[in-house]
Amino acid sequence: MNYELKVVPVSTRSRIIMRLLKTFLRPWLSWLVRGSRDRIARFQLLTASNKCRNTYGLPMEYRVIGAPDGGIPGHFAGLPTDTYKNAILYIHGGAFILPASPDVQLRMMCKLCRDMDAVGFGVDYRLAPSSKFPAALDDCERAYRALLDLGFAANRIAIVGESAGGNLTLAVLQRIRKRGWPMPACAIPISPATDLGRSHGLPSRITRAKGDVLLPSKALHRVDVFYSGDHDASDPELSPLFADFRGFPPLYFLASDAELLRDDSVLCAGRAHEAGVDVKLDIWPTFPHAFPLFAQMFPEVIESQKDMVTFMKKHIP
Repeated sequence: MNYELKVVPVSTRSRIIMRLLKTFLRPWLSWLVRGSRDRIARFQLLTASNKCRNTYGLPMEYRVIGAPDGGIPGHFAGLPTDTYKNAILYIHGGAFILPASPDVQLRMMCKLCRDMDAVGFGVDYRLAPSSKFPAALDDCERAYRALLDLGFAANRIAIVGESAGGNLTLAVLQRIRKRGWPMPACAIPISPATDLGRSHGLPSRITRAKGDVLLPSKALHRVDVFYSGDHDASDPELSPLFADFRGFPPLYFLASDAELLRDDSVLCAGRAHEAGVDVKLDIWPTFPHAFPLFAQMFPEVIESQKDMVTFMKKHIP
């Protein structure tokens, strides 16, 4: 599948911030991933303790949705009784080990919901290394089922996920097809990790290893092991690159040309296109992995959030 690099002017301010991220944040992430379980648990608590400073006028609370024997917790933006509205199932990233950051992931979820006149559910799936595959995927599957059971129409639901959440977005679509449930209107994988079995395999894993602003290449394998454990990582539910994409809803992939996981999106989008799926792929220049999250830091990427809304509006009647 062919793609073009999106032309976006990048300010000097943004370039300086990216240089600082590469200098300080990338080594910190590498230090965290290589740490003990106690260290990771401390940072899970620290991440979750942040506050969402802007919910864009939507009420947001932590609640459990779904049947008593299969309920799933998460952050609900809007009212679960507004089943006449559109709905966004948001699946956060964080290398499968960190929870959603309220002022980053949940803030973007709220903005997308505001722009879509939608409610949102940010699923609080179980985290590695204490909970390995398929715990997180099982939780995402239950979250989608819970939205259907609440009364939200499948053709008015969009699934959005970044990084590890992009992986889970593509995996949960396989589960939905397997169960025979109605597919959502569309899905948006942002910088998804689509091959967990080969940290060296896809070309950008090598060519972007030094230039990636955010992701430490040497830590990828440890993250994969944390999540997959002893399970065969070529399982398409772990590595969606190898999935059968037939019957998937329209997909919109976003990735940066400068990130390690660029080709995870490029090859996966190509395979989906070959399977007859309606696919859109945007490759942005320079910006970090999962860049739509960082609109507060990089004003240029606000456009990517607008593109996501346009895509969802196109496919939700």
